[in-house]
Amino acid sequence: MPTLRDALTWLRDLSWPLWLERGVDWPRGGFHESLELDAPHCTADFRRLRVAARQVYVFAEAHAAGLPRAAEAVELGVDFLRRRARQEDGGYARLFGLDGSVRDDHRDLYDHAFVLLALASAARVLPPEPLRREALALLALLDARFRHPMGGYVEGLPPSLPRRQNPHMHMLEACLAAWEAFGEPPFRDRAGEMAGLFATRFFHPATGTLAEYYDEAWVPLQDGGRHAVEPGHHCEWVWLLQWGGQALGGPGGVALPGLLGFVDRHGVNPALGTLRDELWSDGAVKAPGSRLWPQTERLKSEALRPDATEAGLSRALSALWRHLGGAPPGLWFERLDPEGRPLPGPAPASSLYHLTAGILTAAGPGTRGEKPAISPAESAEPADGPGRRGVA
Repeated sequence: MPTLRDALTWLRDLSWPLWLERGVDWPRGGFHESLELDAPHCTADFRRLRVAARQVYVFAEAHAAGLPRAAEAVELGVDFLRRRARQEDGGYARLFGLDGSVRDDHRDLYDHAFVLLALASAARVLPPEPLRREALALLALLDARFRHPMGGYVEGLPPSLPRRQNPHMHMLEACLAAWEAFGEPPFRDRAGEMAGLFATRFFHPATGTLAEYYDEAWVPLQDGGRHAVEPGHHCEWVWLLQWGGQALGGPGGVALPGLLGFVDRHGVNPALGTLRDELWSDGAVKAPGSRLWPQTERLKSEALRPDATEAGLSRALSALWRHLGGAPPGLWFERLDPEGRPLPGPAPASSLYHLTAGILTAAGPGTRGEKPAISPAESAEPADGPGRRGVA
């Protein structure tokens, strides 16, 4: 059985170094979108804003763990955000060519949340004062141009439907990170607003579910009297509500039993032990496969839930290892079919954010260079999977 020590070893010794070497386009000053599993190179001819922002976060964490050159990758990413992504209006374009030219100038709320997270993360590596000013300017832009009269923000500019909880969830994450990094009250206040949206709009106590899609007035979109649910986002909110409760001083765990109870009852594929991609609010399966990112969010929630057990954490680790085990060292299978077979496709760079956050959160605070705070009983035999494979 894999342990948290195995997961940390995989992240620190295999994945971060591989993506630093092969996932950074050092000559052209950007990050590659993905790495092929048969040979770690990228075939994509574009770059996304969210990948640049997420990789800044990843390499800020890697730098804190002592990875050589990780600070250079953070600096490269921030330079890309400043010189290529940020436009004259203060917003950030969404898509770029490999030369840094803008291909899509759309302003996307989800992506801007990750830019804010990147600025907050980079403050642990680079001089914080310019980053603080940029973060405040970004939040001011969102408040001025993205606000929606029914609460929260529009999906992007131009506005579109459906409205989604997901970008607002990441706005909460980014504002919590910015509040901790910069100590500016607007970040604390917006984090409180996003948590308030969860309590008043997103969470449905009767079913214990978090609806994904909404109309203009935050009414969940339904099909046959039920709404779409993603168990991975239930788990992600468990983490954020606890973080928010600690950072903001308010009650953070009121909805946790409902969120976790729904996942426990309906979210896990009993044949594989992995978290399902999508369900309906009545528990019926909407999408039967397994993506990587929900497994990382489940790892967080199993470590943080009030009734956490070593058995629960072990099950979450085993589910994650279905995506890591058998993959080339430092890479992963992004999608599994309902029978657990890996589906074709590269390892996307965007998922390294989920792996980094999931493994480090489960390991506990202050464990970047230490033994995990919560660790299932370690077997005498090494775990199968990439954390124990040699590099040919």
